[in-house]
Amino acid sequence: MLSIKELIPVLQVAIGPVILISGVGLLLLSMTNRLSRVIERARNLLSFSETVDGPVKQRTLAQIDILWGQAQLIRKSILFAAVSVLCAALLIIALFVTALLGLEDAWIISVIFMACLFSLIASLISFITDINRSLGAFRVELYGYENEVKGS
Repeated sequence: MLSIKELIPVLQVAIGPVILISGVGLLLLSMTNRLSRVIERARNLLSFSETVDGPVKQRTLAQIDILWGQAQLIRKSILFAAVSVLCAALLIIALFVTALLGLEDAWIISVIFMACLFSLIASLISFITDINRSLGAFRVELYGYENEVKGS
């Protein structure tokens, strides 16, 4: 059994992953809000597409396709962020288990930490890709609007 003096450094080391969990939790909140907005926008456009024909309908369907791709990217982003949080939680457990058992092998802690950060990086790359894609939907809407104004 560990004494309090031996446990305090382990608790101090465990603070880092706890802060990571908190930060990634905020990212997850942002991502889920974004996913909700994309889904809501797609549903609204789908309703609208059923009331129009011609080029307007084609532009609307093009926007829906872009939103579908965005939703998939955001879902992937959320998945990687959740894996990152899971790895951070596993890291905290591994820190305590290695301290309690007196294990000196740092490789498992290193592997879990790297998996945590790689998942976070993958999540952020996917999220940035989604942000860039949202400009595609806006471009379709903007250029479609410009063409309608010029035609009238």
